[in-house]
Amino acid sequence: METHEHQTQSGTVPYPNLPPLIDSRETEYRGTGITSSVAIFGHPIHPVIVIFPIAFLSGVAGTDLGYWLTQDFFWARAGIWLLGVGVLSAVAAAITGMADFINIPRVRQRRAGWAHIALNAGALLLSIINFGLRFGNPADRILPLGLILSWTVSVLLMASGWFGGELMFRHKVGIVGPGETQVE
Repeated sequence: METHEHQTQSGTVPYPNLPPLIDSRETEYRGTGITSSVAIFGHPIHPVIVIFPIAFLSGVAGTDLGYWLTQDFFWARAGIWLLGVGVLSAVAAAITGMADFINIPRVRQRRAGWAHIALNAGALLLSIINFGLRFGNPADRILPLGLILSWTVSVLLMASGWFGGELMFRHKVGIVGPGETQVE
């Protein structure tokens, strides 16, 4: 993939030459970032807490695979717990992410923002369905539906993480720098 370098005050910033699927604004490479609307001491909360639902909900794919290979109930029990805490932590991450989506125009003006929110909503909805299917008897619905759902959620979270990274690294959302402004 071809990369380009642009001069900024602090040096060069490489970025990939991607098709128009991902919108790039050169001014965002040179300009300042936008602070998060949900932060503690200037540090955005959303990137801190998203690691939990990502880890828990992706872990369900592993426990489902373990159950499929061994038929050991341990994996079913672990999966239902991971789904439960994954859904709860995803709701917390969704609240902080939605606050930034609503309060920061730059997020809503980028395809990456819309893709990020849509993929996360899909992952959360599928995880809630997967939890509901397993509630009561965690092993009953793992094969094949639970396995398919958990692996689908893992793929959605990977894609969503990519777009979240686009918002942060390419469009400087949640980045604090000199001359920071909330005005878009």
